[in-house]
Amino acid sequence: MSRRALVTTPGRPPIAQDGPDPRPGAGEVAVEVLAAPITPLDLLCATGTSYFGVPVTPYVPGVQGIGRVGGRTVWFPTTAGMRPGDGSMATVAVVSSDDLVELPAEADPVAVAAAGLSAVAAHACLHARGGLTAGETVIVLGAGGVVGLSAVRFAKAAGATVVAGARSPAARDRAAAAGADVVLGLDGSFPERLREACGPGADLVVDPLFGEPAAAALRALRPGGRMVHLGSSAGDTCPIDSGTLRSRSLRIIGYTNNELGRDERAATLLAVADAVVDGTLALPHERWALDDVTAAWERQVAGDAEGRIVLIPRV
Repeated sequence: MSRRALVTTPGRPPIAQDGPDPRPGAGEVAVEVLAAPITPLDLLCATGTSYFGVPVTPYVPGVQGIGRVGGRTVWFPTTAGMRPGDGSMATVAVVSSDDLVELPAEADPVAVAAAGLSAVAAHACLHARGGLTAGETVIVLGAGGVVGLSAVRFAKAAGATVVAGARSPAARDRAAAAGADVVLGLDGSFPERLREACGPGADLVVDPLFGEPAAAALRALRPGGRMVHLGSSAGDTCPIDSGTLRSRSLRIIGYTNNELGRDERAATLLAVADAVVDGTLALPHERWALDDVTAAWERQVAGDAEGRIVLIPRV
């Protein structure tokens, strides 16, 4: 028997209970799970209101995790909540062997799980898609979340000046602690203060917000500047005028982790793991026992957690 979290009804938090050991099929492998983060995608899928539709219940949530296979520490993805099947929030998970990414032996599984695909997105937005070079000025919106904090740390490590925007005082404190050179609140004076902070203009924006903050950031870019857009937590539309885009030849680049092939995803995950090992990427997170998944899930939903909550199946 294995221990697992189980979503029994869409919109309700999972509960911990025992269940039969999952058995791998062709091309699959059983992974001893070491750490399973509660991610925004997990929360969204479990509501039954995501664009993936209502999930087939009951199911084990967890779209990614860190585990052990044959003495190797590995990262793995699942499609839990998006397609029928179980995820990482269990003592044992069954996943495609082709999707495993072997991690450095010295990597802390919980710290890497807390970073996970959010940090992959931040790294890719800055480098593979954003083309960041040393000496540039980067605007990071939503800088208090996992994506934003990762972007701040990666940008600073690359030699950039970082202007961060975050809504709450706690989020701004996290952005400052991560090394942002300037931290601004997303209030009514944000556009004016952002332009002042960026001087002649920023080079790159990492935008997980869209809406009004993204419009302000676009107006703070230099001619030829670019924005990599990966989320819409501040709005599904962005009130930017055509003249601003055309007169400065600005570029807006859409991004999703889903566009990454296995090789690119694996390479970026290894870059994230290496950054965790060498201390470049240190993100706030909380460790919770799998048996406490209901309370942990509700805490993550309420936004009360100090960063990403990571479940530990065996304590």
